[in-house]
Amino acid sequence: MIENICGWIAQAGASSAVAPLKGTQQADWLVIGGGFTGLTAAHTLAELHPQSRIVIVDRQRAAQGASARNSGFVVAYERPELEELAGRPQNEQYHRVTAIGKAASDEVSRRVTTLGIECDLSHDGYFFAVHDPAKLEQAEAQVRTLREAGASAEWLEGQALSRRLGSSFYQAAIWCGGGNGLLQPAKYAKGLRDTLPENVSLYENTGIVGLERLNGGKIRARSHDGDIVAGQVIVCVGAFLQRVGMADRAVFPLELSASLSRPLNEEERARLGNASAWGVLSTRVAGATLRLTSDQRLMIRNTVEYRHRDLAGRSLAARRDRHLRGLQRRFPWVTDEHLQFTWTGHLSATRSGEPRFAKLEHGVYAAAGCNGSGVARGTLWGRLLAEMASGGQSALLTAVLDNARPGWVPPRPFFDIGAAIRMHYEARRAETES
Repeated sequence: MIENICGWIAQAGASSAVAPLKGTQQADWLVIGGGFTGLTAAHTLAELHPQSRIVIVDRQRAAQGASARNSGFVVAYERPELEELAGRPQNEQYHRVTAIGKAASDEVSRRVTTLGIECDLSHDGYFFAVHDPAKLEQAEAQVRTLREAGASAEWLEGQALSRRLGSSFYQAAIWCGGGNGLLQPAKYAKGLRDTLPENVSLYENTGIVGLERLNGGKIRARSHDGDIVAGQVIVCVGAFLQRVGMADRAVFPLELSASLSRPLNEEERARLGNASAWGVLSTRVAGATLRLTSDQRLMIRNTVEYRHRDLAGRSLAARRDRHLRGLQRRFPWVTDEHLQFTWTGHLSATRSGEPRFAKLEHGVYAAAGCNGSGVARGTLWGRLLAEMASGGQSALLTAVLDNARPGWVPPRPFFDIGAAIRMHYEARRAETES
């Protein structure tokens, strides 16, 4: 039976466990959720309010949820869609979003440097690559648009691309650097957790099940074994606002699965042409994400599903088989023996592709809807949420608020039906790239 074990978390190692919440605690600030966004929010609050008591809770182990389970792409520059190319109607909006992306990437670099986090951060960029060149339309115009936005971008095909990736599977690609990077996500999340300032108290295995407004304006956050009374609350639970007792029709979860190989041996590295570490993103939503890590492991993520129950048992084994087939299409010498870890994780998505970033009510703030860019955006949103809740203002915060138009999600079962149809459609579109 395949165990659901995240390879990133296994490599990062476990931090010392902390006790769950018991009884009643008083705090100036409460942060719910111990991923990139929540941890960065807690750091920022501690910087802004060094005399305040800040509490952060996570329903499981902090730094081991969805943040630690993603593919580790630090996104500054998204690949422009056709309507976003230079001279097209949405080009100006593309530049606005890209300015936010660059600020988000810079925020990751700043946190890694100032906190001394060892997370294999690389600024060498990554590839938007395709097996079917028709799925990379107007590539030269995309390169020009990326360069105009400030990125380093290069068009590659044929042997030049094969040498970079150690595989002839991909026929065309755009390499994009100048802000795009890669890191080990669990090490980054663990680093944020392990460097929390002294005025931040962490409680793990503490699920908040409801928020209650008290006389005088304070908020009580209830768990099964205790509660926290705080002046202000920042909610960073991705697509799962309903878990803390809040209804929201803007964000929904997608479940992804991935596998990570054991380290490649010398002969296998030679088959890759002794390639340096790289990352590949598909141009299709349901296409495969690939990485060759700095310690010479192969990672693949080639499933994305709208589900309400976590994958496990035979279902997870079926996804692992899909991962193996995807790797073998690119590297025919890979066998089942190579795969060391297989796991699942969740992505918070919105219909528009833009975030849910808002003051939900007096004293309650939330951010969600990373849409696959959680390392950088999640880090930036944590900082900006804390600044907004503290009364701060900035051009960057204004830009994020102006851009936070996630769209409305219809009620179930209507959305369930539509989402299932859409994901089936995206899977068909991505068949050559999975």
